[in-house]
Amino acid sequence: MGFGHFLRLEELAPDVALIQTLKERWDPECHTFLFPWGHMVPMLVDVVRITGLRVDGQAVTGTTYTSYQEPVGRLLDLEGRGERSSLVGRTALQASLGVANARHRTGEGQADYIARLTEDARAVLAEEEGEAADRDLRRFLILVIGKLILGTRGDPVGCQCLPLLEDLSSVGNYAWGAALLAHLFDSLGTSRRETGIAGFFPLLQVWVYYHLPSLGRGVARRRGAVPLLQRWRFCRDERSLRRQVTLIQDSLDTILFGHVQWTPYVGENDATQPWVERGRPYFVVPLHHRLAVVEFPTRQRSWERPGRSFRGIQQVTDWIVRVREQLDDWERRGKEVVSEAASDEDYFRAYARKYGAQVYKGSGRPLDPEGWISSLEGILHSTIQQRDDLQAVVNQLRAELDRAQQMVGGASSSREDLGRSVLEGQLASAAARAEDALAQLDRSSSRGNDRVRLGGVRWELMWVGRSG
Repeated sequence: MGFGHFLRLEELAPDVALIQTLKERWDPECHTFLFPWGHMVPMLVDVVRITGLRVDGQAVTGTTYTSYQEPVGRLLDLEGRGERSSLVGRTALQASLGVANARHRTGEGQADYIARLTEDARAVLAEEEGEAADRDLRRFLILVIGKLILGTRGDPVGCQCLPLLEDLSSVGNYAWGAALLAHLFDSLGTSRRETGIAGFFPLLQVWVYYHLPSLGRGVARRRGAVPLLQRWRFCRDERSLRRQVTLIQDSLDTILFGHVQWTPYVGENDATQPWVERGRPYFVVPLHHRLAVVEFPTRQRSWERPGRSFRGIQQVTDWIVRVREQLDDWERRGKEVVSEAASDEDYFRAYARKYGAQVYKGSGRPLDPEGWISSLEGILHSTIQQRDDLQAVVNQLRAELDRAQQMVGGASSSREDLGRSVLEGQLASAAARAEDALAQLDRSSSRGNDRVRLGGVRWELMWVGRSG
């Protein structure tokens, strides 16, 4: 059903300080994290590589009901937590599987615990036949989905996806990895007064380990293991939670653009990860200035989630109808976002205008209320990246030109000699144009360095002025 690799993942201790830090940097409007170097967010490629869950297939959606008593009773033979609740008790679920007392043993890791729970449940399932076996399988699946993939806070288990488990033969066709990411985004968007998140937090931790290694929050442990979550453990920190959060925020405020790993999975052996190849059509190609994947939306949305109160869900919502446009986009493997920014400089200036000093969260926040220094640093590093890319093109053209000149030297006829001379002239002209563009970028990056230094001096002067 597609959960095999996910269920075999070993336990990753929660880094509460890191999760809280990331939550403070979450922008629920754009659904991204805000850093001094620009937007950044986990994507489907991160989900599939880190968890092994599929991100291709049918969207995990359906109808939200005001009461789940009927499907819970019919499909699980259990009672819900209330008339207007989509929750069932975890203890009741485990008891129905004959594993009511399956608690963590002393020194037992998550992988061993899940393996033992799975083995006990499998023994119960082996004794059942027909409808009884299907019922117990649904109980086990709702426990996995409701506590791990679409996890809720506290002890109860969510059952909103239970109708999708009615036909057990189709369960493996759903994009559970994409649902995990969407649920995680939704949890990050809750009130900042809630320090924890309900989603699958190990995804965020390992995402940081790969993309922001300079933070030093993770320790590699199993080289070559897949999915990639298997390769890491949390580097325990004995300092207070508040102190850890402050230090992480300070570090994020000062990480250089060039120290961010935008393509950390280059060199991975995809032959050992078939789930990666299946999801590849849904991956976004990493961009240096991310113009095609970021927009600055307003707070107005075309739809809102159904109303809730202390009594539970208040209306029936058929999401297949309500978000038909989004589902069509999913079936077409995404929708390109067209940005008004025509260059890296436009992007970073728009970023600075919108967020200003919000991109700084540390204790020593620079006096940069308009995000001016951050914008200049982004422009500079983007220019440097363009220069490096162009240098590679120049080197390639020069190598082709050298080969063409050698071919002309060994030509066997006047016609071949003429054709190769024309090729040599075209390559020489292209190389010259590329070198001119490279020289312009060198001058631009030099000016960018001067502007960043000027920005730093300006900040220091303003700080000294205030201190005096």
